[in-house]
Amino acid sequence: MNGVAPAVSIIVPCRDERDHIEASVQSMLAQESVSGGMEIIVADGMSDDGTRDILRKLEKEDPRLQVVDNPGRIIASGLNLAIRKARGDIIIRVDAHTRYAADYVYQCVAVLKETGADNVGGPWVAEGKGYIGRAIAAAFRSPFAVGGGGARGHDPAYEGPVETVYLGCWPRSVLDRIGLFDEQLVRSEDDELNLRLTRSGGKIWQSPRIKSWYTPRESLGALFRQCVADGYWKVRVIQKHKLPASVRHLVPGGFLLSLITLPLVGLWLPLAMWSWLALSAIYLLSSIVASLVTARSQGWGLLLLLPFVFACYHFGYGYGFLRGVVDFFVLRQPDQKFTKLTRPSRDGAIE
Repeated sequence: MNGVAPAVSIIVPCRDERDHIEASVQSMLAQESVSGGMEIIVADGMSDDGTRDILRKLEKEDPRLQVVDNPGRIIASGLNLAIRKARGDIIIRVDAHTRYAADYVYQCVAVLKETGADNVGGPWVAEGKGYIGRAIAAAFRSPFAVGGGGARGHDPAYEGPVETVYLGCWPRSVLDRIGLFDEQLVRSEDDELNLRLTRSGGKIWQSPRIKSWYTPRESLGALFRQCVADGYWKVRVIQKHKLPASVRHLVPGGFLLSLITLPLVGLWLPLAMWSWLALSAIYLLSSIVASLVTARSQGWGLLLLLPFVFACYHFGYGYGFLRGVVDFFVLRQPDQKFTKLTRPSRDGAIE
């Protein structure tokens, strides 16, 4: 690597990404040029599936690429290691499971300068593979899955301020001011950083000019486990900041808790059982309506599967959230099985 510092540093956390990492890195190396040049720093979480061999080969082929070890293995520690190595005045985060437009980096830099925002990014657009993957991607676009406020972040046409943004592009000075990613978080590290940013008066901006397409899970079981982890670590963010970033983060957990407790209360108070029946009916009707609306725009062949996909989003997140409340607020320590969820992934549903 030459001695002239590039203007842009692209940071990539990864672990065991043999099937995706080469395409991801090559897509960054093939990006439209930006004034001042760029570098790519991949923080590898000690992969043992052949990812490291691929990265070392690519590193030898292009001096713009640098690979660093991430012994912490989680996303936050990898991002921080890469940021500390970065020499650019602008930091852009990318993910190995996402496909990028050829002008992704160029547009990130342009929008950052035009808006004067502290963090910019594009809409979080899912591109599913296979029948189940397509259904998951279709539900991902629905306000019923992600909550009213979160739907803007999944709208390909929306431009304007948001609470959080997919991936991100920051002036280096912003990260120096508010601090780096919280390495106590296995998940939700980006949401927590954006929460710190907005509460310090910063502006986060989404632009449809910044285009990328992320690949979601391809099975309902994998989606459910992902949503459980997302809900679980959202509680740690709330514990740290005392308040949730949005009321919608509380809804799935509150809904599931109501479904569990109302029948128990109904043993003594019949009105509680009627409330449970009403709540269940409202959810079922809402799920059917949301499935019909989604299938009409995304394909009628997905209709029968969509209610189950929505249930994975809501019940998975709700269960994880309630587990998090018990562990972080009652027991005061995380469950070890959740701390082992170290595979870098951005497959969240309710940010």
